[in-house]
Amino acid sequence: MRCITCEELSLSMVCKKCQKDFLDVTLYKREIKSGFYVYSFYKFEEIKDLLKSKYYFFGDRIINILAKLSFGKFSKNFDFDEKIYIVPIDDTIKNDTFSHSAILARHMKNKNIKILYNSLIAQNKVKYAGKSLEFRIRNKRNFLYKGKNNIKVILVDDIVTTGLTILEAKEILEKYNCEVLFALTLSDAKIC
Repeated sequence: MRCITCEELSLSMVCKKCQKDFLDVTLYKREIKSGFYVYSFYKFEEIKDLLKSKYYFFGDRIINILAKLSFGKFSKNFDFDEKIYIVPIDDTIKNDTFSHSAILARHMKNKNIKILYNSLIAQNKVKYAGKSLEFRIRNKRNFLYKGKNNIKVILVDDIVTTGLTILEAKEILEKYNCEVLFALTLSDAKIC
């Protein structure tokens, strides 16, 4: 196969050289509510074409590469003294494809991390891509939480734009006495 970036022959969708040259990780921090932060690894503009692959059959391979380079490194370098739970935002499989948030969460391997798959499900499946803030406010996700109570949580999603989805997820988890420490996303659409 060929690298989708440089078109050289490669065993991976993005060759090692392009991963090193174009997908170097920087940790960005954005406060979306007083005292609550979202950490992201890429500016949206840097990887927007790669993120669009999530709508295609090969997208899981691209998301896996990005997750390994970002979430994988983060979990190896971040030390927790107690058990922390990773909750992927709406990691249900849609239209026989894959869940990008589940792939990202899977790369959070650490001895003190447990992933709660399929525990925070959006009951409203409307797509937010390209929609206005007003549209997002009118069409909340209406999350249903089926996970554990009284735990410490890190939320995981692919993109943060307005932060409304993450804040809605945080509010639901707090109703179950979960302490949401922060959120991790692959990219931040607001960082320039």
